[in-house]
Amino acid sequence: MNIIIAGDGEVGFYLAKSLTPLGYNITVVDPHSELLKRLEKDSDLLTIVGDSTSPKVLEDANVQNCDLFLSVLHDEPINLVTCILAKKLKAKKTVARITNAELLSPRHREMFRDLGVDELVCPERIAAKEITNLLNHTVATEFFDFSGGLLTMYLIRLDEKSPVINKSVKELSQIYSSLQVRIVAILHNGETIIPHADTVFSVDDMAYIISKANQMSAVKKLAGGTDFDIKNVMIAGGGRIGRYAALTLENEKRITLVENDIKRCEDLSSVLSNSLIINGDATDIEMLKEEGLANNDAFIAVTESSETNVLTCLHARRFGIKKTIALVENTGFINISQDIGIDTIINKKLITASYIARFIVKGDAVSSKWLSGTNAELIEFVVGHHAAATRVPIKDLKLPEGKATIGGIIRGRETLLPTRDTQLQEKDKVVVFTLPNAMDTVAKLFD
Repeated sequence: MNIIIAGDGEVGFYLAKSLTPLGYNITVVDPHSELLKRLEKDSDLLTIVGDSTSPKVLEDANVQNCDLFLSVLHDEPINLVTCILAKKLKAKKTVARITNAELLSPRHREMFRDLGVDELVCPERIAAKEITNLLNHTVATEFFDFSGGLLTMYLIRLDEKSPVINKSVKELSQIYSSLQVRIVAILHNGETIIPHADTVFSVDDMAYIISKANQMSAVKKLAGGTDFDIKNVMIAGGGRIGRYAALTLENEKRITLVENDIKRCEDLSSVLSNSLIINGDATDIEMLKEEGLANNDAFIAVTESSETNVLTCLHARRFGIKKTIALVENTGFINISQDIGIDTIINKKLITASYIARFIVKGDAVSSKWLSGTNAELIEFVVGHHAAATRVPIKDLKLPEGKATIGGIIRGRETLLPTRDTQLQEKDKVVVFTLPNAMDTVAKLFD
């Protein structure tokens, strides 16, 4: 597959570096020559310095032979124009990063498809949705629905109260055979492990769990922690993510939103009817105390400064806040977030990559989730008519050992947690946990 990425910084570079190990032919177009030199030094990529809205630059990038064109600059109009041009120059599929969530309406989507923009991705809107999901599933540090919630992925920390500590996968299946959940992977001391029968769980392991609908109580039981209701939420930062999150939450929770820019506060007051909006600096802890920081159940820091977001979440934790979520641009923070006292890190690079991943894997991928703290991915495939996966039971599929596993199956409206003897059928939706170097092999089984 030939992929062209038009970017102007970190999002484009992150995508390029993440996709390179998968064996695709990747070209990066960026206006900053110094940044491209750095990228070339660290990877074996073709780079072109130039403006992605220039037809000549796109032709130099071989756009006419491009299978997937990604425009992920920070400027929404440039991304849209770039994709329109790329499509006119024969790119097969185009994806544009946008910031205005109104463009995601069916009418606007159809209009842009007619112009040549096949798909739109709004990281800020997806981030806000992740935040609202996490506030409704407090035992999890990461959460993702497949097929409208028929199957769900939870990331949980196994604490000392978890009943699975010092037990193997085999023992767990015997003791808790009635639980409709499956642990598909664990993060143990920074290493991603797909557990086998003899794998033993330890305190502070991070477990990726696939669950059938309405199995939250089983997930809580495995975690060992206690769930709690979130009624009062303080949000630091009134940008797009803070605004979308407040709009979604304000009719079911008490929202206090702190924003430093007075003009943005005025704009927020015109769209938020049930939120308390405070003009103030989120780094001013005394001000936050006066505004009732300690009375909140959750603190969400989504300002434009990663440092501010991390520090304010740490302060919130000191005041007894039960759930903290921080927007951080540096992916290096993700692995240590919980160790320093932050429940969840939101990262726009990962969000964008998750959305785009479904277009780069072979086979019919419905949805995907790039997982925080690991380079692994959960992908929802639709099993094809003549797929190899329909010919033999799962135990004979020859999934790459230790690199991929099937977490769940959706058959119509029925959900299955597979066994070794489960036989896949055409049109089944299959949720697969896979490491990057196994992705192509896995995808071919369902194509």
